[in-house]
Amino acid sequence: MKIAVCLKQILDPEVPARDFKVDAAKREAEQGGANLVTNIFCENALETALQIRDAAGSGEIVALSVGPAGAEDVLRKALALRADQAVLVVNDADTNPDPLFVAKTLAAAIKKIGGVDVVMVGREAGDWGAGQTGGLLAEELAIPCISFAEGFEPGATPGTIKVKRQTDAGFEVIEAPTPLVLTITNHDKNVPRIPKTRDVMQSYRKPLEKWTLSDLGVDGSTSHAYSQVAELFIPKKETKCEFIEGDTVEAKIDALAKRIGDILRAM
Repeated sequence: MKIAVCLKQILDPEVPARDFKVDAAKREAEQGGANLVTNIFCENALETALQIRDAAGSGEIVALSVGPAGAEDVLRKALALRADQAVLVVNDADTNPDPLFVAKTLAAAIKKIGGVDVVMVGREAGDWGAGQTGGLLAEELAIPCISFAEGFEPGATPGTIKVKRQTDAGFEVIEAPTPLVLTITNHDKNVPRIPKTRDVMQSYRKPLEKWTLSDLGVDGSTSHAYSQVAELFIPKKETKCEFIEGDTVEAKIDALAKRIGDILRAM
């Protein structure tokens, strides 16, 4: 089985709120001193793929990312975790393309890779949290999509897999034909493993393919044809404290009730 795992590099979501800054154009967050990391749900997807291959004793995992040249780091980590192949589609022109552009680019790359049975993406990204790429990618590839999946195993019928997915009411088990797209959510069995130091060092000796948008026939000028960020800002929280006065407890209670009533009528 050939599995493509899509990985996204994001600004570390653990950056302290006091260090979070918005760029002058008010379109995206400034990196500042924060680290760039692999989106945690993408790491859950990679861990799930590694477990599937380990259980089967065979299979091929292709790590795939769309982003600036620096996104090579997330693919090197995937290689350190024993992914078989890594492909970076370099997009230095726009650091925050919309989900449809990402889906179109990933779809073009997956078609070029060829022979992929299962495409795995994180259920959402830890920066913008849109959670749309998986569904849009399935539409671009004209194949089914199962969201909020925990993992899968071979189905009872050849050419199918059995997927366990989370729902608001519990779980569903779905048997579906391949190829298909899975959006992977986190749970206690797909906590990302830590690569060994030796594997990290060896990962930089492994080949990593780099493609441009033009290699895939993707028009970079359409990176915001689907949606645009109007403005990004840090909300300001203002607090105001009032002391309720009164000679007795009862008088203070009456004054508090009157003040609350005034506030409700003003809303």
